[in-house]
Amino acid sequence: MNFFICNAIFLLAKVSIGSLQHILPIIVAFIIAILFITYFRNKPNKILQHKAIHIFACFVSALVIINDTYKISSNDYDLSVDLPFHLCSLLALCAPIFTYYRKYWIYEIILFWIVGGTLQAVITPDVVNDVFSLDYYRYWFVHLGLLIIVFYATFVFNMRPTFKSVIKSFLALQVYLIIMIGVNFMFKSNYFYLNAKPETTSLLDFFGDWPWYILVAQIIIIPYFLLIYLPFYLEKRIKS
Repeated sequence: MNFFICNAIFLLAKVSIGSLQHILPIIVAFIIAILFITYFRNKPNKILQHKAIHIFACFVSALVIINDTYKISSNDYDLSVDLPFHLCSLLALCAPIFTYYRKYWIYEIILFWIVGGTLQAVITPDVVNDVFSLDYYRYWFVHLGLLIIVFYATFVFNMRPTFKSVIKSFLALQVYLIIMIGVNFMFKSNYFYLNAKPETTSLLDFFGDWPWYILVAQIIIIPYFLLIYLPFYLEKRIKS
């Protein structure tokens, strides 16, 4: 009985899907993204366009660093949970590199990671239900900020993926997966949810128990990435 009580308390402590704490950040980010991207897309000054998104990416990255620094200073840092090896945290730390150099090959990889992975984290949040918590704001700024960055690159820098981008992103994800296996073995952790599914609701719940959900996820990644690529393919066909 104690297990079920503790589990219920844990779930109540998390943001529930469809709650105000879930929907409001998404609405605010959507409005900001539309205004931000539209404004700088219509600016002919390329330097200003580049600086704007780079500053924004630095802010998103800084939130990860600030959150980790705060936990370390509070003696509340757990190497098995808090290292920035979760996909979204790692992408946030790397975001300023992409916005500074604007390399197309980076865009090819992170587009599918962000839209495919970060969007899932936005739809099924795994964050504390406490608007006074730094982790709450870190979670939403990072995940929604990454989506803004990749859409900014798409619509302001006019970057577009190709079919080869799907393959490149998939292969890069396999490299990340192999590295996380080693990290999880070293720290007895669960980065990239390779040892257990997230406690909150997610798509992995439909893929069976461990280790089958990992295998199923691997099988559907390329079709999933192709689905993300489909609007770009249709856009290219219409233009041609």
